[in-house]
Amino acid sequence: MDPILELKGVSRSFVGVQALQQADFRLFPGEVHALMGQNGAGKSTLIKVLTGVFPPDAGRITLAGREVRPASPHEAQALGIATVYQEVNLCANLSVAENILAGRMPRRFGLIDWRAVRREARAALEALQIEVDPDRLLGEYPVAVQQMVAIARAVSQQARILILDEPTSSLDEAETERLFAVMRRLKARGVAILFVTHFLAQTYAMADRITVMRNGRVVGEHLARDLPRLALVSAMVGRSLQEGDLAAQRPAQGESRPLLEARGLGRRGSVLPLDLDVRSGAVLGLAGLLGSGRTETARLLFGADRADSGSLTLDGRPLALHSPRDALHAGLAFCPEERKTEGIVAELSVRENIVLALQARRGVFRHLAPREQRALAQRLIEQLGIVTADAETPIGQLSGGNQQKAILARWLATGPRVLILDEPTRGIDVAAKQEIMQRVLALCGDGMAIVFISAELTEVLATSHRVAVLRERRKVAERPAAELDEAAVMAIVAGHEEATA
Repeated sequence: MDPILELKGVSRSFVGVQALQQADFRLFPGEVHALMGQNGAGKSTLIKVLTGVFPPDAGRITLAGREVRPASPHEAQALGIATVYQEVNLCANLSVAENILAGRMPRRFGLIDWRAVRREARAALEALQIEVDPDRLLGEYPVAVQQMVAIARAVSQQARILILDEPTSSLDEAETERLFAVMRRLKARGVAILFVTHFLAQTYAMADRITVMRNGRVVGEHLARDLPRLALVSAMVGRSLQEGDLAAQRPAQGESRPLLEARGLGRRGSVLPLDLDVRSGAVLGLAGLLGSGRTETARLLFGADRADSGSLTLDGRPLALHSPRDALHAGLAFCPEERKTEGIVAELSVRENIVLALQARRGVFRHLAPREQRALAQRLIEQLGIVTADAETPIGQLSGGNQQKAILARWLATGPRVLILDEPTRGIDVAAKQEIMQRVLALCGDGMAIVFISAELTEVLATSHRVAVLRERRKVAERPAAELDEAAVMAIVAGHEEATA
């Protein structure tokens, strides 16, 4: 079978960065092809060249045997190349049907034929067995459903190639399986799917073929069944890896008293009252399913949401948090889950993003001198291994993993006593996850008190000294991490076992 899409020797550079170097890539009809690599490996650039966002500096793109050079995403769509991104880019204030047919509404006598709009939207949804009311506003549905609608829109445009860029990063297990069912139906219809994900289990569950990228180059194309997981990770990071236990690097927890204590802390409609102790030199992990109350708990601890019950103490003294500014002045730091919307300021430079929290704590009239800003930013860039052309590069141009490191750098610049990390490894590659978790453990070894939240139980168990399990917005158990494994945590999450040691 001939490939439906082929890239030969494609290169693309930006100021100071060679993002793609002589990249070759093949995509066949009716296959799911996973594109794997660390953040900054060139995956996003390859996709943007393919979809007309960036023109290639060199190389050829062949579609169904014919050379093409899409100059815009609109031209790529006209060629049958559709993309669904991690952040759904549809209009939440329009109906499902309007989103599916936007830009190509059927008309009658010069006016939009709304009956035909509903009919065609319903047909597009039914073809993929997506049970959604086409007349409801898209914003009334969860992100998982919105992504299904985005896929239905792409397929209704007669897409021959569907690019899914991190589509599962915000989905729970059931929602992910619904998406996979849609992907399988599309595959059976002969659609070629380019699947970008950082979840190895999902890669092997769905991919027929895997292409690995590193440092802007394609370093291998493999049938998924022929590529062991450890070999895949080794290819991504460029060195041989052995099965290791991150927990072995976890510093021993001393007998320190709690630094930050929550007693009966809760908020109506958000989290039921709970108790937590966060100790110096220790990591407290929060585990639970999406919607269990993990993020809501983190926001209460930082004052991003106001608690309406309970109390907080810091060093044994009452701590009243009326806003995040109060938490910042008290020595608390918070890396939020939503990196794009609540973390980075994409238009500002890496330096400006790093000094943001420290400048906020100093106040309007105590500006950090430019020299101080540059020195601080450069020190943290080197300390955390942030890959950027320089400190003045807009942070929006960095890969997801490097953006995450820059947010961590922002809070480390304030010298916090308590660091709250909400999904710090979400949407970043395997090697960057390892680096961030090792940095967390190093901070813990320096005496910092850390709250660590992740949907990946292996990360929580490997990083934490104690694990608090939440279910249905209440804390149902807390135990030493050494006494738990994934099965034990899932049993508690499922309600088969509860303990509050």
